[in-house]
Amino acid sequence: MACVNHVVNVKNNFERRIGIWPAGFDKDDILYCNTAFGDYPHYLPGEQKSGQFTGWMLLNYQHPVSVSSTYGAFAANNAVDENIKTYWCAATANAGEWIQTDLGEIATVHAIQINYADQDADILGKRTDIYHQYRLWHSTDGKNWQLLHDKSRNRKDVPHDYVEFTKPVKTRYIKLENIHMANGKFAISGLRVFGKGNGTTPADVKQFMVLRQQSDKRNAWLKWFPADDAYAYNIYYGIAPDKLYNSIMVYDASEYYLKALDKQITYYFTIESLNKNGVSKRSPVIKIE
Repeated sequence: MACVNHVVNVKNNFERRIGIWPAGFDKDDILYCNTAFGDYPHYLPGEQKSGQFTGWMLLNYQHPVSVSSTYGAFAANNAVDENIKTYWCAATANAGEWIQTDLGEIATVHAIQINYADQDADILGKRTDIYHQYRLWHSTDGKNWQLLHDKSRNRKDVPHDYVEFTKPVKTRYIKLENIHMANGKFAISGLRVFGKGNGTTPADVKQFMVLRQQSDKRNAWLKWFPADDAYAYNIYYGIAPDKLYNSIMVYDASEYYLKALDKQITYYFTIESLNKNGVSKRSPVIKIE
């Protein structure tokens, strides 16, 4: 496994999160790390598909959000923007504060991730007596609600909780109801719903090009024609067509400035588009000297 420290740097210079991905050596003894869909659900070690991506897509990226209240400029849609530095915050930490996300259609929900944020927290140092409590509700019409997951008696600190359902549920609206906050106001950086929509996978990416900077070959502009039905793109690159071990996920963009190349190495690139229904075919691999 490979472990990397991710900088958040909102509340403190040393505010970090740890990312862990499967790693190994290929048949040529080249070390690789699989970071594709790195923060989407994967099968656990020991399972039949150990380390593989489940295929469950993000169902509520930039979708409409309703909330019980809002504190300051910490707006509701910050909870669905896939930015670790932004968050929504309620006016209080009271039981009954809530946030609701609309999937846009009835979809098959397999899992939900809740990433809490810190607002007006005043605890310093390690504590073992803090905990989060909440309930998850779901609805097909936004009016009639059914309990989806009950953590109202939880006594653990779960700042990044993940709930996977044994039996997926077909629904459209997901509501997170606060019962108890560990500290500070009720604040959510990410309410992420994973599963599958009912439509078709996105169109293949067209006109993918890589413009390597000749004055400094460590840098390159990556550009492509956006697909109307995609919310993000995966870029893969590596030192051979069968060794595309590096990956970058890009949301809502049709270009990316890459600053991670070795100036003496030839690279190979490909790209795929993503939507709530799945993943497109990858573009033809291109060689960049």
